[in-house]
Amino acid sequence: MKTNKPTPQIFTPGLLDALSRSRAELFSLPVRTSETPEWLRTHAQAIDHYFQQCFAASRIGPKMDFIRNPYAIVALGGYGRSEQCVHSDVDLLFIFQKQVPPAADELIREIIYPLWDLKIEVGYATRSLDDSIFMAKQDYEVLASMLDARFICGISSVFTRLREQIRRKVVARNSKKIIHWLIDRNLSRHTDFGDSTFLLQPNLKEGKGGLRDYHTLRWIAAVEYDLQEIRDFEFYGMLSHMEYNELMAALSFIWNVRNKLHLAARRKCDQLYFEYQQPLAESMGFQDQKEASAVEVFLGALHYHMVFIKNQLQLFLYEFGYGKKRKWRQSAPKINEFPGIELIRGRLNFESPEAIVKAPCLMMEIFEASARLRIPLSREAERLVREFTLLVDDTYRRSTAVREMFEKILMLPAPTFNVLEQMLNTGFLVSLIPEYTHIVNRIQYDAYHLYPVDRHLLRTVYVLKLFGDPEPGIDAPDPLCIRLYRSLKRKKILLFAALLHDIGKGRGTSHSKAGAAIAAKVLTRMGYTARDIDLVKFLIEHHLLLIKIATRRDTNDEETAVACARQVRDATRLRMLYLLTVADSMATGPKAWNSWTASLLRDFFFKVLGVLEKGELATTSVVNRIARKRKEVLAVADTGRKTDVAGVFDQMSPRYILNTAAQDIIAHIRLYKRLEKQSFVMDLARDDTVNNRTVTICAKDRPGLFSEIAGVLTLNNINILDAHAHTWKNGIALDIFTVEPPPEQLFEEERWHRVEQNLKAVLAGEVDLATGIAEKSLIKKRDAACVATRPNRVTVDNEGSSFYTIIEVFSYDAKGLLYRITDAIRRLGLNITVSKIATKVDQVVDVFYVRNESDAKITDAAAVEQIKKTILSVLPEN
Repeated sequence: MKTNKPTPQIFTPGLLDALSRSRAELFSLPVRTSETPEWLRTHAQAIDHYFQQCFAASRIGPKMDFIRNPYAIVALGGYGRSEQCVHSDVDLLFIFQKQVPPAADELIREIIYPLWDLKIEVGYATRSLDDSIFMAKQDYEVLASMLDARFICGISSVFTRLREQIRRKVVARNSKKIIHWLIDRNLSRHTDFGDSTFLLQPNLKEGKGGLRDYHTLRWIAAVEYDLQEIRDFEFYGMLSHMEYNELMAALSFIWNVRNKLHLAARRKCDQLYFEYQQPLAESMGFQDQKEASAVEVFLGALHYHMVFIKNQLQLFLYEFGYGKKRKWRQSAPKINEFPGIELIRGRLNFESPEAIVKAPCLMMEIFEASARLRIPLSREAERLVREFTLLVDDTYRRSTAVREMFEKILMLPAPTFNVLEQMLNTGFLVSLIPEYTHIVNRIQYDAYHLYPVDRHLLRTVYVLKLFGDPEPGIDAPDPLCIRLYRSLKRKKILLFAALLHDIGKGRGTSHSKAGAAIAAKVLTRMGYTARDIDLVKFLIEHHLLLIKIATRRDTNDEETAVACARQVRDATRLRMLYLLTVADSMATGPKAWNSWTASLLRDFFFKVLGVLEKGELATTSVVNRIARKRKEVLAVADTGRKTDVAGVFDQMSPRYILNTAAQDIIAHIRLYKRLEKQSFVMDLARDDTVNNRTVTICAKDRPGLFSEIAGVLTLNNINILDAHAHTWKNGIALDIFTVEPPPEQLFEEERWHRVEQNLKAVLAGEVDLATGIAEKSLIKKRDAACVATRPNRVTVDNEGSSFYTIIEVFSYDAKGLLYRITDAIRRLGLNITVSKIATKVDQVVDVFYVRNESDAKITDAAAVEQIKKTILSVLPEN
């Protein structure tokens, strides 16, 4: 469509002013969600009135031989559906019965161009009737817009002929092809824009669950049934009365949000960016609740409505044979195993509503059948489940037969459509486990959790099932997880823990403890033994234990593994806890799980497993272990250099010796021998398995060395993941940093050369590091990744280690943040031995193992408070 804008020729300033006033009045109205459809129609009618008046008053129209070549002005797209949001485009077709006359351009200038003065985006086309039919055949994008066509003014017979010929010559002859094109186009759009039902910044129009899903549903219905109005969904039996009302409620809510978003952005905008969410939540009347902010409640409601639209499209496609194909006829004989349930057109249904009343357990049986046969429920079956959930009472929940069927659903491989999601969408799962009510559509507003809590729990179960039965076409799970899961004897206990592990969200400060208590109540009601319940409680209460220790503590310190082993107590519980941790992290979202986190967790798991299977390593004398390591090092040392190596070995700290492999010690000795009179020497090692780099720097120890190295890496945009600082008895510092590769790996060698030159200049006092970092915009502006404002926090822990004080810093990520913190620690007179950097998208948890200048822990209360105060003063403001 043409949208270029020459100089307008305004012939009807009064009409333009009237439209401007009408729109301004509409935009100023406080519109409730229920009033939104009528508001959209009124907005479309105001624009209709402008075109109708222009048509009547046109000076160009009479010049175009109106009698011989009649024409009509037709609304297309959202304007054609009378769903005209605040700043949505106005799409038009000027259609002529015969050829488009030369004067049509003047007509466009007369009618269309003035609208740009009101900042209305108008897309228009001028075509003959034959051209319109031809283009609809050739380009289904054009056809889709014509399926929404609505007559505005002109000669109605031209419009009638257009609709009749589109139906007869295009739609009737190519209906299957058109529908498949619509479905493929929809899938491609979902790939581009994502699943808006799960995104914290959803696209209200193009994402999955957005308005375009509704449009696709409507276009397919128009092709199949010549649907004209939205009400026809109910009249033609495609939706029940209740479903139609739910659809209108969902559309009204999304339209209202979209309108307010347009007004807030002052332009057409369909991406609900973080900056608009708080104002929109307030304008729609949402308020903070005890355990949820207004924004979280608002997003929960939005996601609920978008899930409904997404599910309606999926159900419609399945119901009418356009869903995923599978050979369901082979399942037909097996359906006889489920009396009262039948297979109709490849979908499961109840024989009759009366059958449910007589045997309410049929509702659980149909879900079991769905899981076993891998066939989804029909639309009618889902309707009946929704209507009969009132039969699920406490007696039903305590039924042994119901429990056993639910166990089978949990244990069976997860088909792509996920039976548990069907149970959730119909309300059956909430009826079966009423404690779920509190977490349905509960949004975790932190950019770290991709899914609402209820969907996250189901996804965790799904990921665990993939460990046992990987789905074709899905990336294969870690072989360790596959091996551990398949070796478990009590899988159902792990799956129940996954299903309930976050059920305590929003019920106080510790959702893990609250969730364990709720899970005990649920499982007691279902009739599980005390032994099973205690294991589920343990897994839920400690489901964050491994990931927190692996990412926030010095896992090279055997004391860390021993302390964790004492909490876990046996190897089977550890294996289950590890599997739950991996599945939980993977189900949280891609930003919560990466190769580095996976390697940290896996390595720590094996260390704890070793303690549980072989006994506590701490019982072995440190002196004996150092002696054994000395022999290992000398055994791999070059002949003739063993005396030299032994001399250097004796200068090393016990902690370094115990936590470093013999081959690495030899490599570090070689690095040390290169130092001589240089200020430092650097070695770089690549780990392609996790795409990380290990930077080892050997230098003569000096105050602030660790901080200066961190600052230089920051100066070169190199992200630090982990760091260990070692000081030998001879005054040599060996600092080992695990980092991500530079952003531009094509020029990686040049980047590392620059790191060396920068560090040399900093150590020589030629560069003011603080100024250099400040010039690179020290504090990174919190952008789309930052969604929640949590206060900066510093904790000082003297219990987690026998030899070190542990400082934890919670803040928002910022360029130069690690340098600022480590520099503050240097000014406090503390020495950093270990640093762990755990970044959660926009939030960081930097952990430092420190001792004072006397190599002692910091236990004085005043000194602890000074640590907190000093570090807090250098953190970015919220």
